[in-house]
Amino acid sequence: MPLTVHQFACLSDNYGFLIRDEATGRTACIDTPDAAAVLRELDDLGWELDFILNTHWHPDHAGGNADIKAITGCTIMGPAEVTRIAPLDHEVGGGDTVQLGETTFQVIESGGHTLGHIAYFDPADRVAFVGDTLFALGCGRLFEGTPEQMWDSLQRLAALPDDTRVYCAHEYTASNARFALSVDDGAALKARADEIFAARERGEWTVPTTIALEKATNPFLRAPVLAAKVGAAGQPDAQAFAAVRAAKDNFRG
Repeated sequence: MPLTVHQFACLSDNYGFLIRDEATGRTACIDTPDAAAVLRELDDLGWELDFILNTHWHPDHAGGNADIKAITGCTIMGPAEVTRIAPLDHEVGGGDTVQLGETTFQVIESGGHTLGHIAYFDPADRVAFVGDTLFALGCGRLFEGTPEQMWDSLQRLAALPDDTRVYCAHEYTASNARFALSVDDGAALKARADEIFAARERGEWTVPTTIALEKATNPFLRAPVLAAKVGAAGQPDAQAFAAVRAAKDNFRG
């Protein structure tokens, strides 16, 4: 039976995700951006929480761990770095698997935004929860990792099946689109950007995206193709990515 994903907006621009293995009813929360919002959504759905699956340690991803565990008694899994700010029951990292009822998640190393960042991929349902590593038309800032680490992480995600639905943690897509248009004049990006701007005008979400769509239009995955436009012609792929990331960091559009 399939995995059900319940998405909801919280904080200023975060998304929360409650997921349920329909075969068993086992339920998890991907990160804990807002404890009150998570608990409210659980109550509205009538779901009982079994697990929290953290992607990284930032407060808008693990800050609700303690409050949610105190009320639900759930088990918390995530990378070791989460213990910097929140409780963690079981450490998981790249190459591990996490079982949610009959749903198996592969844990993918995706450091760069933070050193220990991870993503969760359900190959049966073609669903990936990527935290702040890969965004719709974007990627996370390099707060702790190197360009080489982040480029490798993005390549691991890009290697997932094209039809994988990608659930990223923030609604940054319109801003990302404005930057992307500054470095890429391709028709595919222009068409996607027009759709994004129109959707946001209507108040619609742009998440989830897909791996295929990101490979076709995301400037960070397309960095080697765009290298000349960001002053990195002839540079290794990771350095082309670094140049695109630096251009985004300095973009004021």
